[in-house]
Amino acid sequence: MGGADLDPAIAALVDGADWVTVCTGAGMSAESNVPTFRDAETGLWERFDPTELATPGAWSDDPALVWAWYQWRARLVRGAEPNAGHRALAQWAERRTLMVVTQNVDDLHERAGSAVTAHLHGSLFAPRCSHCDTPYSGTDANPDTATETLRVEPPACPRCLSPVRPGVVWFGEPLPQDAWERAADAAAGCDLLIVVGTSGLVYPAAALPERALAAGTPVIEINPDPTPLSSSVTHFMQTTAGRGLPALLDHVQATDN
Repeated sequence: MGGADLDPAIAALVDGADWVTVCTGAGMSAESNVPTFRDAETGLWERFDPTELATPGAWSDDPALVWAWYQWRARLVRGAEPNAGHRALAQWAERRTLMVVTQNVDDLHERAGSAVTAHLHGSLFAPRCSHCDTPYSGTDANPDTATETLRVEPPACPRCLSPVRPGVVWFGEPLPQDAWERAADAAAGCDLLIVVGTSGLVYPAAALPERALAAGTPVIEINPDPTPLSSSVTHFMQTTAGRGLPALLDHVQATDN
């Protein structure tokens, strides 16, 4: 899909948007070969259900197991590279006000050059103390040094000596209030909201496009498959992040030039 193939109505929305907010989900990183959270695990972890490991209860029962699993996931992400969609957003932000709000816990937006406004579900690369929430930056939290084992004892917080936990939001935990407020402000203040690669089912993140539509802000959804949101958005682009976002960027660049 090139810039010349862009729907004229979509092109008009892009032309008129000085402030664009982009909400991204797992589909954003699919073309970087980052497995989605619910994809079947392989090898060492194939007998584990991710939805049972990503809980406060699993951490309480066996922090070494949970820590090892997140170290393994982080190392998978470190081996991935930003795709054309990630790079397109970073380049678009050089021309217009563009804010990225993501449900992803990877760092591919940042490595592509984007300044992420909000990581709604936390980050694999922001571990913190499980007791006092102090951020942890010790070298033993570096996923490049993780071993292929089912149990790795988490490091101790240098401030209170409690175990350091993964910096992600687990099932049953609330979103970080500051990240949610930044995301809500970014969605409320923009001229155009673009939703990329999300299921449209995970709340409260799924409420952001609903709020934008209710306020009269146009919403474009980019996804290879229709979602529960698709019938409500202003325009639905049935394509991948790696094709759809560069097409929008091509139009912006052609218009600016």
